[in-house]
Formats: sequence, C-alpha cells, structure tokens
Amino acid sequence: MTTTDDRLSPPPARFSREWLLTDTPRSRLQARLGRVYAGWLSLSRNRLAMVGLAIVVLLVVLAAFAPLIAPYSPYDQNLLERLQPPSAAHWLGTDELGRDIFSRIVHGSRLTLYIVALVALTAPLAGLAVGTISGYVGGWVDAVLMRVTDIFLAFPKLILALAFVAALGPGIENAVIAIAITSWPPYARIARAETITIRSSDFINAVRLQGASRARIILGHVVPLCTSSLIVRVTLDMAGIILTAAGLGFLGLGAQPPLPEWGAMIAAGRQYLLEQWWVATIPGIAIFIVSLGFNLLGDGLRDVLDPKSS
Repeated sequence: MTTTDDRLSPPPARFSREWLLTDTPRSRLQARLGRVYAGWLSLSRNRLAMVGLAIVVLLVVLAAFAPLIAPYSPYDQNLLERLQPPSAAHWLGTDELGRDIFSRIVHGSRLTLYIVALVALTAPLAGLAVGTISGYVGGWVDAVLMRVTDIFLAFPKLILALAFVAALGPGIENAVIAIAITSWPPYARIARAETITIRSSDFINAVRLQGASRARIILGHVVPLCTSSLIVRVTLDMAGIILTAAGLGFLGLGAQPPLPEWGAMIAAGRQYLLEQWWVATIPGIAIFIVSLGFNLLGDGLRDVLDPKSS
C-alpha cells in the first residue's frame, strides 16, 4: 500500500544509482541500462578483471595516440646508434638498424589492435551465423555445417593459418583473413549448443505460433541470447589471436618489414638475444602483457555474463 510519504517523495533522478538498480523499471531503456550498470558493478569488484581492462584501455590509447606518444619515427634508421641499451634517449634501447624500440612498440600496438579488431568483427559473426542456423534448422543442414566445422577443428589453428597464408601470400591482410578463417569454428559450436537449448523454449514456441519466420526467430530472439557467451569467448580468444598473428609475423608470413609488428620484431632480434637481449625481449614482453590483459578481462566478463557461473 502506498503511503502519503511515498506519494510526496520525488522520483529518483534519471541515471542515478537508485534509478538504474530499481526492481521496477518503467521502460526497456531503464531495464537495459540497469543490467549494464549491475554488470559493471560486478566487474569492478574483480580486481584482476580491472587490471585486464586497464591493459586493454592502455593498448587502445597507445594505438590512438601513437604519433603523439612515440618520441621517434618507427621507421627512421640510425646505424650510428644501433643496438644501444635502454637509456634516457632511448627508453627501451634501439634495434639492429638503430630504430627506437619504444617507438616501434607503440606504433606496433596499432597493428595488434587492427588484427584483433578485424578478427573479432568477422570470425564470431561467421560462427554465430553457422551455429544458430545449424542448431535451429537441424536435420541435414545441421549435419553438413557441423561436419565442415569438425574439419576445421581437426587441424591446429596455427598450422591451418600457415597453410592459408602460404596459399594467399604473406602480408598483414592475408594474415587477418587466415586467422579469421581458422577462428570461427569454436564460435559456431557455442552458438549451436545455445540454440539447441533455446529453440524448444516456451517463448520461442509462442513466437512460432504467431507466424514468425525462421529468419525472424533466429535474428530477433536466438542471436541476442547467444551473444553474451560469444562475447566472453571472443575476449578470451584475443590472446590466442595475438599469439597467432605474432607467430605468423615471426615466420615472415604476417606483417612485412619495415612494419613494427611485434612478432617480426622478435624474429629480427633473436640473433642478438644473448648480448643485446632487449631487441627481442621487449616485444615479447609487450605480447605477454597484452595477452594477459585480454585473458584477465575475459575471465571477469565470464563471471558477469555467464548465467551458469556463480
């Protein structure tokens, strides 16, 4: 029963904590913003996840403001200063051609983010399409699509990517295509499993009885429910994508010189590893830190988005 004080008290300010966390939202927007805010509160309580988020944000900042942050050009050579150790002039030393390693690391973050973004925008969408169609339609469509998926899963990802890059030719664009082609099967498996669970739900049956087509059911109801699981998997897979791209660059099949790709930088500095350790070690540390950041963030997002987790 509503009391006089409740009727006279002003409503909570829009976008305030009380407005976002209310149990009785008055609109879809309020409900969605409330879920996002509750998820953020849960994520912010995970210290390791926040460390991962800070690393990812730092990567984005470095990529966005690389020309302003880097003190030198990543391409200018100075043979008089080749293989210089870390110093005040060159914070992370110089490589075999006298190029500033810190500047190349900063500009290399752009290539890393470029590869991660393109793969994240292609492979999960392809896997989501294959998985939802396979899981919802079933029958021979499911059998064919899953057998194709099994063929891709039968090969190690790096080996399969090497085969595609060898066929397409070296280059960063071809490396992105190869990584995307080899990355979609796990997403298809996840989306299929989620779809099989969802397709027999009462609300799906109700929508079907209303005359909704298969495409409308898949796009409007099944895909949104599969998205949270894919977001978690994408975040956790970013480390593997970075390592695969670095592996292709290390073998000379990814980004080509003089691009400051971290894997190619390790390959160029491996012959100086014993005496000028910084040439190959610094790019390796950069790969390690970024991969760790994505893994920590992915673990935190899994705890927030996965309804099966406690």
